Amino acid sequence: MTFSYPWVLLFLAIPVILLWTVFSRGWGLVLPFDFQAHRDRRFLRWLLAGFDLAPLLLLATAIIILAGPQRLKQPKRERLLSNIQFCMDVSGSMSGPRYQMAREAIESFTKAREGDAFGLTIFGSSQMRWIPLTKDLAAIRNAMPFANPDHQPIHMAGTLIGAALKFCHDNMILEATEGDRLIILVSDGASSDLGAGQENEIAELLTNDRITVYHIHVAEDDIPQEVVTLARGTGGEAFAAHDSASLKAVFTHIDRMRPAAFKPRGTVPMDHFYPFAVIALCLLGVHLVGLLGMRYTPW
Repeated sequence: MTFSYPWVLLFLAIPVILLWTVFSRGWGLVLPFDFQAHRDRRFLRWLLAGFDLAPLLLLATAIIILAGPQRLKQPKRERLLSNIQFCMDVSGSMSGPRYQMAREAIESFTKAREGDAFGLTIFGSSQMRWIPLTKDLAAIRNAMPFANPDHQPIHMAGTLIGAALKFCHDNMILEATEGDRLIILVSDGASSDLGAGQENEIAELLTNDRITVYHIHVAEDDIPQEVVTLARGTGGEAFAAHDSASLKAVFTHIDRMRPAAFKPRGTVPMDHFYPFAVIALCLLGVHLVGLLGMRYTPW
């Protein structure tokens, strides 16, 4: 065991010096009011001395706690951070049931990935950085009601997936410095800025910066082929989700494909206050008992 502030232990001299007040004290003035001879009750003498020692021992324990006792913890695993960017389509066609099931699935996914960092971008014809990358996942869940497509301005009515992914790419390069980088694209339609090889260019841009795209298609029609090509080009996949159950299954599948990673972490000193805190509480209890019924009197 080591101490963060070993110089504080010098103050242990104070309770040691005060010990003489306990063991050098006599019985005081004996007043035999009953005119009877009384035997020397040595046990009572030591018992009272023990109660008098409690405050000094309590002071010594407090000094040890202030010195910051530490112990070396065994090696443990540390979670590797995953940086996950939700790229959510809020165009007019996403309103109603599609938005509701996407919102519920995203909220449940954040609860399953506590410890990772998430960001939220909403897009239509334009893009908006709704929540920067954060490990406070409650911020993502609390922001979802405000991403309702019914509350968006007119310039968000269209769908430009390519521009949205480039926008997310630029943000992740600035914010995500380590760990996996994932973009989860949630949309229900095709995009006018994909096709004619543009999806391959965007996939190459994302792959070069270690960003994987998973696309969740929340519509009844088939997934646009250019979006499938883009997602697979980054090492990800495109999924169709027609209801809440299938959407949650997709998020579960992504969680299994990209599980939380861990790395070994070396032995580190950790605070070791618990045994000393227990000792201090016990000594405080002994002292209170002494004050109530076993306190020292001078006669």
